[in-house]
Amino acid sequence: MGLTNQSTGTSILGNELQIEYTKTDDRIIALAGNPNVGKSTVFNNLTGMNQHTGNWPGKTVSNAQGKYHHKDKDFIMVDLPGTYSLMANSAEEEVARDFVCFGKPHATVVVVDATCLERNLNLVLQTLEITDKVVVCVNLIDEAKRKKININYNELSKRLGVPVIPTNARNNKGLKELMNTVYDVANKHIATKPIDITYDDAIEKAIKMLQPKIWELVDGKINNRWVALKLLDGDTTLLKSLDKYLKLNLMDNIELFELLDKSKKFLVENGIKPDQLRDRIVSKLVGIAEDISRDTVTFQNKQYNYMDRKIDSILTSRIFGIPIMLCLLAFIFWLTIQGANGPSALIANFLFGIEAKLTYLFMSAGSPQWLHGILILGMYRTLAWVVSVMLPPMAIFFPLFTLLEDLGYLPRIAFNLDNFFKKACAHGKQALTMCIVKQKL
Repeated sequence: MGLTNQSTGTSILGNELQIEYTKTDDRIIALAGNPNVGKSTVFNNLTGMNQHTGNWPGKTVSNAQGKYHHKDKDFIMVDLPGTYSLMANSAEEEVARDFVCFGKPHATVVVVDATCLERNLNLVLQTLEITDKVVVCVNLIDEAKRKKININYNELSKRLGVPVIPTNARNNKGLKELMNTVYDVANKHIATKPIDITYDDAIEKAIKMLQPKIWELVDGKINNRWVALKLLDGDTTLLKSLDKYLKLNLMDNIELFELLDKSKKFLVENGIKPDQLRDRIVSKLVGIAEDISRDTVTFQNKQYNYMDRKIDSILTSRIFGIPIMLCLLAFIFWLTIQGANGPSALIANFLFGIEAKLTYLFMSAGSPQWLHGILILGMYRTLAWVVSVMLPPMAIFFPLFTLLEDLGYLPRIAFNLDNFFKKACAHGKQALTMCIVKQKL
């Protein structure tokens, strides 16, 4: 039986996730990263078979937890949903942000792709705005080497102000160094000094107008500067999370409410409307990521991603993107249906052949008709139908869908359909869910 969170002093979010401690000094590690950067490979190689999955409280988004022992400490690693941002535009982004904020991890490992570091740095910078206990894991260094991409890891660490560890998780390369660094950060053996992210003068002044009061209210439980920025941005999901996990309803404080109204008016007076603030924030983060990447990454082959961009120009184009997508999905559905017919018939014949023999066995034994009806005609026949009808198409469809994900085509599907789904107050990623539902129907 694990120690309770009350005895270990951890957050309510950890309690809702049912994190089980073996010792009072267990270390909680959050594992974050963009989709398809090898985050799950890092997680699996570190935790091995000591892992389990479940759902985040009140969400359909799954979470995975795993345990590993390093040096003299036990670590509990929580694999956060793959996300490009922590701005809570989706359920994945919201739960990832909430765990970093309120799960109180002893360290947060952000896994990035060495072949597209600039794009991945956006998530790193957003994480550094929340917490300073960060380790950056630059994964897929073998792919970067193949594409002749060179990264100055020491300079990258210096610019970010946190440790940077290169890894090739598929071959376990660098994972020992990663674990050593995580151990040092989690136990405060390394002092980190994250990069200062400074926005436009008007935004900085608006933040400073709110910071003192927020500091007074949150009492150091969360980064007050970041909370001020989120309040200015109008992030209502953060307000709900603050109320849920810290029992802080900031908008009930009249003084803070008035300061927030005053600071927003100040931004408007300085030419920053509410709908423009997030664009300014994102643009600044992108600019910093570009500067860091320019100073730390060199390309021996300037055209290393020429073919990828050429493919993107076709698969996501206005003219060819959707027709190609519809043809490909139609082919997968056709292949799933046609390919499943034969195996379904074989499985059905086999299972219903067993039913006939079971029926004969029941009749020979003189069993009552109602017992035969419940066990054979009810339970067994239902199971036989489900297995014979559902198993073959699932065995064909899901490997094909996984292949599309590994090839990077699923994000392109989401991109192609995002504009249409936005008109229904949704986003393109929900198209992938609809594909799976359609296959099951």
